[in-house]
Amino acid sequence: MPKAVLRISSKNYSSWCLRGWLMCKLAGLEFDEEIVSITDPAARAELLLLSPSFLVPSLTHEGVRVWDTLAIGEYLAEIFPEAALLPLDRPARAHCRAVCGEMHSGFYNLRSALPMNLKAHHPGFKAWAGAQADIDRVTSIWRECLAHYGGPFLFGGLSMADAMYAPVCTRFATYDVKLDPTCAAYTHSILAWPAMAEWIADARAEREEVEELDVEF
Repeated sequence: MPKAVLRISSKNYSSWCLRGWLMCKLAGLEFDEEIVSITDPAARAELLLLSPSFLVPSLTHEGVRVWDTLAIGEYLAEIFPEAALLPLDRPARAHCRAVCGEMHSGFYNLRSALPMNLKAHHPGFKAWAGAQADIDRVTSIWRECLAHYGGPFLFGGLSMADAMYAPVCTRFATYDVKLDPTCAAYTHSILAWPAMAEWIADARAEREEVEELDVEF
């Protein structure tokens, strides 16, 4: 029986829950999912970026409760070092933490202009200037990491950084963002990750919807 419970909200809309869930999968942690309905006011506020803090995902493991996706990743990296959520090489590990931290604290324009919605597809979507600047920065990070560490993932093998940037790959697919061949190949690798395929299938089967995130662009 799993000794851990991961509390999450919508698989269709919640990028932070996806990140935490992928980190648990990367760690090889056995866990049960506890789903918070998107009708819950706090969960809805988080999905609509109206909450000052994010309380899902929340991981309970052997009596320890950890929330905030980055904290969950650091906790899992400490408990399961053999899973290599963080690179073993110290400079690479510092680099990985930096790009994870940048995703954690930045890219607000990208989040608000291109909300995660795995059921939607908006061909020909035009990103406004602020969101485009975020897109350019994300792809710059990807190209730098892929060139330096050799791919196919940001630090060679799958790591916490890939879990942090995976929701951006779904956004690029949803909003038809044009990518250079290197970034397009990376996005394809992430979307082909079996854990991602499992999440996406569950997301598309969800019945609950957030009307504000299902608008036609």
